[in-house]
Amino acid sequence: MTANEDLKRLIREIPDFPKPGILFYDITTLLKDAAGFRAVIDRLTEHFHGRKIDAVLGIEARGFIFGPALAYHLGAGFVPVRKPKKLPAEVESWSYDLEYGQDTLEIHRDAIGPGHNVIIADDLLATGGTAEAVVRLVEKLGGNVSGLAFVVELEFLAGRGKLAGYDVFSLLQYQS
Repeated sequence: MTANEDLKRLIREIPDFPKPGILFYDITTLLKDAAGFRAVIDRLTEHFHGRKIDAVLGIEARGFIFGPALAYHLGAGFVPVRKPKKLPAEVESWSYDLEYGQDTLEIHRDAIGPGHNVIIADDLLATGGTAEAVVRLVEKLGGNVSGLAFVVELEFLAGRGKLAGYDVFSLLQYQS
């Protein structure tokens, strides 16, 4: 199983969730399919294969699903990026604006050193605010963003625009 349309068929679409007018792309149906999940990890790995990657950063929470598997295949470490007050050691934080409010992400200060090459992994690229915040955290710690990996991209929300100049790879794109 390698074709994008085959993978898209494994994603359940739920209308009006979490609120009316939203079409939710539920990846749990893709995750439970062994061949589908393997194809996702294999395709993400292929895109970044051959690069010297020190760590893959997974964004809470679904980035924790794809990040470790990608890190394993690239021979890299895995670093979690979490919501506030979830990490036990000294952290670096970045706050960013959401459509209705603000959010903050944190990473251990010693997770990335100057010159470390990292990939940022998550399940979804929507408006790009969360991924952009993680890029800023990496750069604040002196790391280099070698790329960003997403399973699904909602192109109509133009999140890729906030990540201009970076290698943004999404496996499955939706126009609306």
